[in-house]
Amino acid sequence: MTESPHEKSSRKPAKKKRATRTLGPEKTEKIFAALAHDRPDPKTELEYSNPFTLVVAVALSAQATDVGVNKATRKLFKIADTPEKMLALGEERVADHIKTIGLWRNKAKNVIALSQKLLDDFGGEVPRTREALTTLPGVGRKTANVVMNEVFGEPTIAVDTHIFRVSNRTGLAPGKTPDEVEAVLERVTPEKWKKGAHHWLILHGRYVCKARTPECWRCVIAEWCKFAPKTPDPATVSSLGPKAPKSKNK
Repeated sequence: MTESPHEKSSRKPAKKKRATRTLGPEKTEKIFAALAHDRPDPKTELEYSNPFTLVVAVALSAQATDVGVNKATRKLFKIADTPEKMLALGEERVADHIKTIGLWRNKAKNVIALSQKLLDDFGGEVPRTREALTTLPGVGRKTANVVMNEVFGEPTIAVDTHIFRVSNRTGLAPGKTPDEVEAVLERVTPEKWKKGAHHWLILHGRYVCKARTPECWRCVIAEWCKFAPKTPDPATVSSLGPKAPKSKNK
């Protein structure tokens, strides 16, 4: 269908999507170099003994802490560290082990279902690709990325609440959703830092760049971070003593 000259002139040109503003290559390099120096050997804090137990642990960690998951899985993994053993244990007994974890009923179902799926479709072995991993019940993109990075050494970045917060606060990889942040991180992170980026950012968010009160006074990347105002050292603030009362005289 042919457009009239009026229709052509009144049609608005498509808006170009603005590129996300980041810190730039120089500051990004300095941030990862500082984080790497601070934590030379970053790794997950989830306890596991093989790829299967890691998949289960990461799946259980949704809306739960690593400490809580480790407490629940220590006994579980001693008696069920393979898909076959987990199936033999059964859903009810799995549930008994993880009752201290949020959403434990649904997670117990998923653990049994993913164990069955591994046996039926993958010969009992944990697959290496994101596409295959995300076919497992209870395994989403974030879980798949963690497994690929931790077990298979892939330079994947799993954006959880800590990484989302650090990426946005610092200006390293701004985004409105975890997927947006992941895409920016994959674009701006230098190749030599990609393998450890996930761990550095999550540990920094967990122990330094905390949600309520970030500990900016001991942050190794504070000088390049956009977050403001920086949180002062409580010890320094208390040493200054109480503030003088405002004068009522005008």
